[in-house]
Amino acid sequence: MSQATERFPVVYVPHGGGPWPFVKTPFGSVDELSELTRFLRGVAELPKTPPRALLVISAHWEEARPTVTNGERPPLLFDYYGFPPESYQLTWPAPGEPALAGRVRELLHAAGIESASDGQRGFDHGAFVPLKLAYPGAHLPTVQLSLKSGLDPREHLAIGRALAPLRDEGVFIIGSGMSYHNMRAMGPQGRPAASTFDAWLQDAATRPASERDARLAEWQGAPAARAAHPREEHLLPLMVVAGAAQADQGRVAYQGSLLGLAISGYAFG
Repeated sequence: MSQATERFPVVYVPHGGGPWPFVKTPFGSVDELSELTRFLRGVAELPKTPPRALLVISAHWEEARPTVTNGERPPLLFDYYGFPPESYQLTWPAPGEPALAGRVRELLHAAGIESASDGQRGFDHGAFVPLKLAYPGAHLPTVQLSLKSGLDPREHLAIGRALAPLRDEGVFIIGSGMSYHNMRAMGPQGRPAASTFDAWLQDAATRPASERDARLAEWQGAPAARAAHPREEHLLPLMVVAGAAQADQGRVAYQGSLLGLAISGYAFG
């Protein structure tokens, strides 16, 4: 792929719950949801120039090997349940890009990471919900990358490092998860853990790269770590993004709450 004139930033975003921006859901107050909507719409403004393509890593896809969508017209995967009928009629018809999917696999192979492709899978809600806000025109070629089962943070940092050259090739890398994700404590009982872990995460993600990556690799030792993430799939897109950031300093791009629970998003570069 040709070199871009800009090295693109990378970003980790909280994607909220289900199809929340587009139908009424119980996932937060009007003010909370308005702030998150505003942030996600502004994600498209983070690069100085428009990207030529998007690569999104969602918390909602895990495979034995990192797997990329390589269909030309990926459908939407409505991987949520219990919402109004209109939740299953949403559209976001972004084209895929098999060439970018191939480039992702090439870079992973060069780093000694086995990968796979899937020409049938669609964009899950961790991908299409934030991207429908950031890029409502659905005009940019988009490829989704899975997490690797086992959910090893070091492996996901390594995946991100392998993919860093895409930033010089016009590709905007977006990790989509939630910095707090404990479905059994989504009310007042979860607020102490959410605040404690979020404070640690903000400190860790904004440290110099070597310290940042070391802390993220050992995230389970953080205060309230397992109370905030009984299972870490919603945190690991941040590891991929941090790996792709390489030496770039992180910053807190979003600080807010859902249901009174602290959540945050991060940008690098």
